Amino acid sequence: MKNIILIGFMGAGKTTIGQKLARRLAMDFVDTDQQIEKEQHCTIGKIFRDKGEVQFRRMETELLSRLSGCEHTVISVGGGLPVQTENHEYLKNIGKTVYLKAEKETLVERLKGGAGRPLLQGGELEHKITELMQKRESIYERVADTVLKTDRKSPGQIVDELERILCDEC
Repeated sequence: MKNIILIGFMGAGKTTIGQKLARRLAMDFVDTDQQIEKEQHCTIGKIFRDKGEVQFRRMETELLSRLSGCEHTVISVGGGLPVQTENHEYLKNIGKTVYLKAEKETLVERLKGGAGRPLLQGGELEHKITELMQKRESIYERVADTVLKTDRKSPGQIVDELERILCDEC
Protein backbone atom coordinates (compact mmCIF):
# COMPACT_ATOMS: atom_id res chain seq x y z
CA MET A 1 0.00 0.00 0.00
CA LYS A 2 1.49 3.34 -1.03
CA ASN A 3 -0.07 5.92 1.35
CA ILE A 4 -3.26 6.53 3.30
CA ILE A 5 -4.61 10.09 3.55
CA LEU A 6 -7.11 10.91 6.29
CA ILE A 7 -9.47 13.81 5.58
CA GLY A 8 -12.41 15.21 7.50
CA PHE A 9 -13.63 18.01 9.67
CA MET A 10 -11.51 19.32 12.54
CA GLY A 11 -12.19 17.15 15.54
CA ALA A 12 -12.98 14.06 13.44
CA GLY A 13 -9.93 12.31 14.90
CA LYS A 14 -7.58 12.41 11.91
CA THR A 15 -4.41 12.86 13.97
CA THR A 16 -5.29 10.38 16.72
CA ILE A 17 -6.49 7.74 14.27
CA GLY A 18 -3.61 8.44 11.89
CA GLN A 19 -0.98 7.90 14.57
CA LYS A 20 -2.59 4.67 15.75
CA LEU A 21 -3.11 3.37 12.21
CA ALA A 22 0.48 4.15 11.26
CA ARG A 23 1.76 2.24 14.30
CA ARG A 24 -0.54 -0.69 13.56
CA LEU A 25 0.51 -0.92 9.91
CA ALA A 26 4.19 -0.08 10.60
CA MET A 27 3.94 3.03 8.40
CA ASP A 28 5.32 6.54 8.81
CA PHE A 29 2.97 9.32 9.96
CA VAL A 30 2.69 12.97 8.92
CA ASP A 31 0.17 15.51 10.18
CA THR A 32 0.16 18.43 7.73
CA ASP A 33 -0.82 21.01 10.37
CA GLN A 34 1.94 19.85 12.71
CA GLN A 35 4.44 19.82 9.85
CA ILE A 36 3.55 23.38 8.83
CA GLU A 37 3.85 24.56 12.45
CA LYS A 38 7.27 22.90 12.68
CA GLU A 39 8.49 24.44 9.41
CA GLN A 40 7.11 27.91 10.20
CA HIS A 41 8.18 27.84 13.87
CA CYS A 42 4.73 29.03 15.00
CA THR A 43 1.16 27.85 15.49
CA ILE A 44 -1.53 27.62 12.82
CA GLY A 45 -3.43 30.31 14.75
CA LYS A 46 -0.47 32.68 14.51
CA ILE A 47 -0.08 31.95 10.79
CA PHE A 48 -3.77 32.80 10.28
CA ARG A 49 -3.39 36.03 12.30
CA ASP A 50 -0.10 37.18 10.78
CA LYS A 51 -0.26 35.91 7.20
CA GLY A 52 -3.94 35.10 6.64
CA GLU A 53 -5.85 32.03 5.55
CA VAL A 54 -4.89 32.37 1.87
CA GLN A 55 -1.18 32.13 2.70
CA PHE A 56 -1.82 29.19 5.03
CA ARG A 57 -3.69 27.37 2.24
CA ARG A 58 -0.71 27.96 -0.07
CA MET A 59 1.54 26.38 2.56
CA GLU A 60 -0.76 23.36 2.71
CA THR A 61 -0.69 22.90 -1.07
CA GLU A 62 3.10 23.29 -1.19
CA LEU A 63 3.51 20.69 1.56
CA LEU A 64 1.10 18.33 -0.18
CA SER A 65 3.17 18.69 -3.34
CA ARG A 66 6.29 17.68 -1.43
CA LEU A 67 4.47 14.73 0.15
CA SER A 68 3.71 13.40 -3.35
CA GLY A 69 7.07 11.65 -3.23
CA CYS A 70 6.52 9.81 0.05
CA GLU A 71 5.58 6.16 0.35
CA HIS A 72 4.20 3.89 3.05
CA THR A 73 2.90 6.88 5.03
CA VAL A 74 -0.34 7.75 6.81
CA ILE A 75 -1.03 11.45 6.21
CA SER A 76 -3.51 13.44 8.28
CA VAL A 77 -4.49 16.66 6.53
CA GLY A 78 -6.08 19.82 7.87
CA GLY A 79 -9.85 20.10 7.51
CA GLY A 80 -9.66 22.81 4.86
CA LEU A 81 -7.01 21.20 2.66
CA PRO A 82 -9.44 19.06 0.57
CA VAL A 83 -11.64 22.10 -0.05
CA GLN A 84 -8.90 23.63 -2.21
CA THR A 85 -9.53 22.32 -5.74
CA GLU A 86 -5.82 22.35 -6.61
CA ASN A 87 -5.27 19.72 -3.90
CA HIS A 88 -7.68 17.13 -5.31
CA GLU A 89 -5.25 15.74 -7.89
CA TYR A 90 -2.48 15.52 -5.28
CA LEU A 91 -4.76 13.60 -2.93
CA LYS A 92 -5.76 11.14 -5.64
CA ASN A 93 -2.15 10.58 -6.73
CA ILE A 94 -0.60 10.30 -3.28
CA GLY A 95 -2.67 7.37 -2.10
CA LYS A 96 -5.97 6.11 -0.73
CA THR A 97 -8.10 8.90 0.74
CA VAL A 98 -10.35 8.10 3.71
CA TYR A 99 -12.97 10.55 4.97
CA LEU A 100 -13.39 10.21 8.75
CA LYS A 101 -16.97 11.39 9.07
CA ALA A 102 -18.45 12.60 12.36
CA GLU A 103 -21.88 14.08 12.99
CA LYS A 104 -22.23 17.69 14.08
CA GLU A 105 -23.13 16.75 17.68
CA THR A 106 -19.98 14.64 17.98
CA LEU A 107 -17.83 17.45 16.60
CA VAL A 108 -19.36 20.05 18.94
CA GLU A 109 -18.58 17.81 21.92
CA ARG A 110 -15.01 17.17 20.77
CA LEU A 111 -14.26 20.79 19.84
CA LYS A 112 -15.51 22.55 22.97
CA GLY A 113 -12.73 24.80 24.18
CA GLY A 114 -10.80 24.43 20.90
CA ALA A 115 -8.78 27.62 21.28
CA GLY A 116 -6.24 26.54 18.67
CA ARG A 117 -8.78 26.38 15.84
CA PRO A 118 -8.75 29.75 14.03
CA LEU A 119 -11.87 29.12 11.93
CA LEU A 120 -13.94 28.42 15.03
CA GLN A 121 -13.05 31.65 16.83
CA GLY A 122 -15.70 34.31 17.45
CA GLY A 123 -19.33 33.30 17.52
CA GLU A 124 -21.29 30.28 18.62
CA LEU A 125 -19.44 26.97 18.14
CA GLU A 126 -22.36 24.90 16.87
CA HIS A 127 -23.28 27.56 14.29
CA LYS A 128 -19.67 27.81 13.07
CA ILE A 129 -19.41 24.03 12.73
CA THR A 130 -22.74 23.86 10.85
CA GLU A 131 -21.62 26.58 8.43
CA LEU A 132 -18.28 24.93 7.69
CA MET A 133 -19.80 21.45 7.39
CA GLN A 134 -22.29 22.71 4.82
CA LYS A 135 -19.41 24.00 2.72
CA ARG A 136 -17.11 21.00 3.17
CA GLU A 137 -19.05 17.76 3.56
CA SER A 138 -19.93 17.18 -0.10
CA ILE A 139 -16.32 17.94 -1.07
CA TYR A 140 -14.98 15.45 1.46
CA GLU A 141 -17.34 12.78 0.10
CA ARG A 142 -16.39 13.54 -3.50
CA VAL A 143 -12.63 13.46 -2.83
CA ALA A 144 -12.65 10.34 -0.62
CA ASP A 145 -12.11 6.81 -1.85
CA THR A 146 -13.71 5.55 1.37
CA VAL A 147 -16.03 7.12 3.97
CA LEU A 148 -15.87 5.85 7.55
CA LYS A 149 -18.33 7.07 10.21
CA THR A 150 -16.59 7.60 13.53
CA ASP A 151 -19.45 8.51 15.87
CA ARG A 152 -19.72 6.45 19.07
CA LYS A 153 -16.58 4.47 18.23
CA SER A 154 -13.32 4.39 20.14
CA PRO A 155 -10.07 5.15 18.31
CA GLY A 156 -9.21 1.44 18.55
CA GLN A 157 -12.50 0.44 16.94
CA ILE A 158 -11.98 2.94 14.13
CA VAL A 159 -8.44 1.69 13.48
CA ASP A 160 -9.69 -1.93 13.46
CA GLU A 161 -12.40 -1.03 10.95
CA LEU A 162 -9.98 0.97 8.80
CA GLU A 163 -7.48 -1.87 8.76
CA ARG A 164 -10.21 -4.30 7.62
CA ILE A 165 -11.41 -1.92 4.89
CA LEU A 166 -7.92 -1.18 3.62
CA CYS A 167 -6.78 -4.80 3.68
CA ASP A 168 -9.96 -5.96 1.89
CA GLU A 169 -9.20 -3.48 -0.89
CA CYS A 170 -5.54 -4.58 -1.27
